[in-house]
Amino acid sequence: MLIDSHAHLDFAEFEGELPAVVERARAAGVDGILTIATRMDEWERVRAVADAFEGIWCALGIHPHEAKDYADLAPQQLVALAAHPKVVAIGETGLDFHYDLSPRESQERLFLTHIAAAKETGLPLVVHAREADGALARILGEERPPPGVLHSFTGGLELAERALSLGFYISISGIVTFKGAENVRAVAREVPLDRLLVETDCPYLAPIPHRGKKNEPAFVVLTAAALAALKGVEPEELARATSDNFFRLFRTAERPPRAVRPFACG
Repeated sequence: MLIDSHAHLDFAEFEGELPAVVERARAAGVDGILTIATRMDEWERVRAVADAFEGIWCALGIHPHEAKDYADLAPQQLVALAAHPKVVAIGETGLDFHYDLSPRESQERLFLTHIAAAKETGLPLVVHAREADGALARILGEERPPPGVLHSFTGGLELAERALSLGFYISISGIVTFKGAENVRAVAREVPLDRLLVETDCPYLAPIPHRGKKNEPAFVVLTAAALAALKGVEPEELARATSDNFFRLFRTAERPPRAVRPFACG
């Protein structure tokens, strides 16, 4: 069994083909998917996707790119949504100082709103972090939210170590297979096996040999295989560990009633 811990199945790229996408994932040994909202107008679609399939859960939040449009979002709005049984996390949220599509102060304010909701619900945070290592580490250290995950990690080892010390997990995407991503591989080597997750972030970041094409949950097997080689463990051990980690972190997600089986590596 493998779990794709971060996907965007409600995006237009999957319109009209979602059952086939889910079936391809299951055929590859991917029995669980966490689909993530990035805007308020996605929330209903994201929940509908999770409701439609066994082994799919969702997280509801606002991406930092959109922070400028959600200055009035209140923690209680997120808390109310989190009562839905398929909602297992708050997010994605966080900081993105690479594109700065929203002012940094707006991003930080919205991040604090999500943290307040996570504290009230006890749900983990799904955190987006890009070129904001210092600010993110500061906020996590000051606020001490419930443990969560830094998804599609591209930050430095110092941020990874700080997050790990606060109970967070590190999720690795297809970037780890890219030729120029030695920084990601260096961090992945250092993260303990019991604190790793794997993801696609689909429809983006397809791993080699699909780079540049539309990503989908079935392709997480390629990222997992690359990560297993990097960690010096068998692919089945990596799959088992990351799946166990997923259910430990997202504790309200129920394991699909399917036999544990090896995933396909091609």
